Amino acid sequence: MSLFASPRFLPRVMWADAASCTATGALQLAATQPLAELTGLPPSLLTGTGIFLLAYALAAGWMARRQPVPRTLIGLVAVGNLGWALGCAALIFGSGLPLNAWGVAWVAVQAVVVLALADLQWAGLRATRHAAAGGQQAAA
Repeated sequence: MSLFASPRFLPRVMWADAASCTATGALQLAATQPLAELTGLPPSLLTGTGIFLLAYALAAGWMARRQPVPRTLIGLVAVGNLGWALGCAALIFGSGLPLNAWGVAWVAVQAVVVLALADLQWAGLRATRHAAAGGQQAAA
């Protein structure tokens, strides 16, 4: 059995997703103004995305606890992570915001993290597709 096919793989990836969102969202809410000054990002953007990230972290944690894992929801999360990365790229390259090097780094790191998580989520979904199908056939 590959690492990706382990029944614990997807829940662990979802816990990692929840943890990264909790850390980022909490930091953006706890230090909105200093982070805005450091990065050039608008405080309203940091606050809004911080709230979203904390709410998302709760949903990701919920998904991580489900048995069996909610494959369809995790697929949507992977697509959402890709969307977040594209949004980060648009923010860096096309928003016209006065981002400085720290701002570009803050946003780029988020893009890299969510791309890595999306890749891991897809890998886990692909690796467990046959096991999930087999379990559904056995139940029929």
